[in-house]
Amino acid sequence: MSSPTEATAERDDLSALRQLLEQRRLLPLLPVIYIAWADGNLVDDELARVREIATGQPWLDEDACEILEQWLDPNDPPTPIELRHLLHAIERESEQLSKSQRLSLVDLSSEMASFYESEDDRFPVSIDEVQAALDDLQESLGLVGVEAARQLREDALERPEAPPVEAAPEPAFDPEAMKRLLDGKHTELRDEIRQMLAGDDFQYVYGVPLDEYREQVMEWMHVIVDHGYGEKCLPRQTGGHRDLGEFLAIFETLGIFDLSLLVKFGVHFGLFGGSIMFLGTEKHHEEYLSSVASLDLQGCYAMTEMGRGSNVRDLETIARYEKESDEFVIHTPTETARKEWIGGAGQYATLATVYAQLLVDGEHFGVHAFLVPIRDEEGNPLPNVRIEDQGWKMGLNGVDNGRIWFDHVRIPRQNLLDRHGGVDDEGTYQSSIPSSNRRFFTMLGTLVAGRLGISAAGISAAKSALAIATRYSAQRRQFGPAGQAEIPILNYRMQQRALMPRIASAYALTFGLHEVMDRYDDTEREDRRHTEALAAGLKAYSSSFAVATVQSARECCGGQGYLSLNRLPAIRCDVDVFVTFEGANVVMLQQVARACLSNFRTELADGNFFTMARLLARQARRSLSETNPVVIRNTEPDHLRSTEFQLNAFRFREKDLLIGIARRIKRRIDDGMDSFLAFNDCQDHAIALANAHLERFLLECFVAAEESCDDDELQQALFELRNLFALSRIEDDFGWFLENNYLQSSKAAAIRDQVNQLCEQVRHQALPLVEAFGIPDACLSAPIAFSDKKAPADARTHHARGVES
Repeated sequence: MSSPTEATAERDDLSALRQLLEQRRLLPLLPVIYIAWADGNLVDDELARVREIATGQPWLDEDACEILEQWLDPNDPPTPIELRHLLHAIERESEQLSKSQRLSLVDLSSEMASFYESEDDRFPVSIDEVQAALDDLQESLGLVGVEAARQLREDALERPEAPPVEAAPEPAFDPEAMKRLLDGKHTELRDEIRQMLAGDDFQYVYGVPLDEYREQVMEWMHVIVDHGYGEKCLPRQTGGHRDLGEFLAIFETLGIFDLSLLVKFGVHFGLFGGSIMFLGTEKHHEEYLSSVASLDLQGCYAMTEMGRGSNVRDLETIARYEKESDEFVIHTPTETARKEWIGGAGQYATLATVYAQLLVDGEHFGVHAFLVPIRDEEGNPLPNVRIEDQGWKMGLNGVDNGRIWFDHVRIPRQNLLDRHGGVDDEGTYQSSIPSSNRRFFTMLGTLVAGRLGISAAGISAAKSALAIATRYSAQRRQFGPAGQAEIPILNYRMQQRALMPRIASAYALTFGLHEVMDRYDDTEREDRRHTEALAAGLKAYSSSFAVATVQSARECCGGQGYLSLNRLPAIRCDVDVFVTFEGANVVMLQQVARACLSNFRTELADGNFFTMARLLARQARRSLSETNPVVIRNTEPDHLRSTEFQLNAFRFREKDLLIGIARRIKRRIDDGMDSFLAFNDCQDHAIALANAHLERFLLECFVAAEESCDDDELQQALFELRNLFALSRIEDDFGWFLENNYLQSSKAAAIRDQVNQLCEQVRHQALPLVEAFGIPDACLSAPIAFSDKKAPADARTHHARGVES
């Protein structure tokens, strides 16, 4: 017997194929022969079984059986050329069949049997007998008839050329109106910033040296100042009050451009300038604010230390008051006390707001802020100040981070930012806030605005990534039904699953951020500490969301998402640090949990047994009402999409987690465990509580935005987004809801179905939804987000600003 290689050489003339096609009685078996070999996975025993059944058909004569045995011989397979010609032959023979006649392998083969018949020559057996035989063959091959027929169609047909990229269908709502809704109170200011960023002064840079990138960021900073935004952030008039809403609107909108610029802006105007404005007094405002606003004086915010990180209360840097000289002596006592990751310190800053432990006459008065010169006018470190540039980082390389050491550096007494506490002319410490704990948190007020800024930055970065990935996915085509054009990848469920719930979350976070901004700006609110905890929690939630969203967007764009020109790699690297600076996320979430426990403790302030019993009974009644069999099994769409069900679910989860952790901590303390260790022992529970608290807050903000909207079209879009946000969050925590018997498996399955349906519904409005983010094309920049009525790969590079076409 010849080898496969020899057989290939012998049959290059296609004589075997001609013999096969000349045997008209073999027509019904041609699709079976092709599928048997095209499948590629049949073993010899399976082929032998097929050959046995096929050659045993009563309508085949001796010649036909001999040819069939040759074509189904596992030791003598057809050549690729023969198999391809066989496919073309099948296509020619069946081209007159309708689409319905090609639906399954048996249908196709049976119809081909009918082609044999003529007035003078009838097929030897009935079509019914042919169908029965083909059913046996199909079963022997282990095939699903419809799928086998589809494989034949896909193999035989050339896929039509994709249609040209067409304009998106008319949106169901006005994207401009949605943008105004998302912008909130400062839409005109945001539009000014967008127009500025879309101008010629702002061009992305790629692959440039570190110093050149930093210099570019400084040039952008000067453009911002030239437009008057420095003064808007730091009013020049003495005692000027900065509108936090305006500042954060500027900051959030800058987040649609280069994030190094955003962070540089935030450090200089938000943290450094903000510390002078909010912690300083009239003398500091007069001396510094004007030059800080104009960038004539560049500063940095030196709080973080190598050995302390988020633990600001226990900073090691010392500020000792020396009465004889009326000066403070700033000193770094240990290597772990060096100031670390200080934005602006690496190259440009000449003055630093330094946080240090204040010592007066040997007494410790806690952490205070001091203005300490660190460089001269030529940019050289001052005597007894050591500065180290931290160089290249994972991201944000346009920001000059540095380390600082102080070796008994002397500064005047007036350089203490003393709005909340200072040293008088007699050398005595004075403060209007007697409680050291309250004074500490009051002086950290600038961090709250900073954390809101990080929330805004993370949301803006996520919106940019979502806009790029969504626009790309709506254009990029891949695979599709047999004989039809490839479909946009945004039509695939998993692509929708990756992007649509995150678009909904971006809307939820926007509404939540604006609510916290309003609360924080209202200085008369009694629950200010809780608002500060919300700001910390929102920073953690939004930054984690940003990192996950940008990564998902990168993956959704495949290899194109890995290209620097398409901006996603830079955004991904830049947002990564958001989860740890301005407070590590796990620390911020613990702050939220502590605030929840503090509020709970207030409810139990009288320490009365009956108070606890009443609260537990209330929760038990609520549990019975919400976990009764009728409720936990209700799978009706109207029920699942109702605000009542969603809010009840979120509130129940939060309250249950709160009571649970309170019990666990109390039990440990009652057993003699230290309260710190008791809380640490329940840390995972605390993080779950914090996230539940934040998601309940975000859902309430979303519901409020939806219900207050007086535009029916916008409200319908918000209705779908709110449902997707709420149900996808429940789906993400199915483990807890099922474990606590709030859902049964049938209801969980129904929720999953609803999420799929909502992803499909939101997909149809995905483009206007991301358009409403208000990101100018010039800022979006990524070529894959623009088609120019071509495939994304052919989009012109002029869309990438900063790169020559």
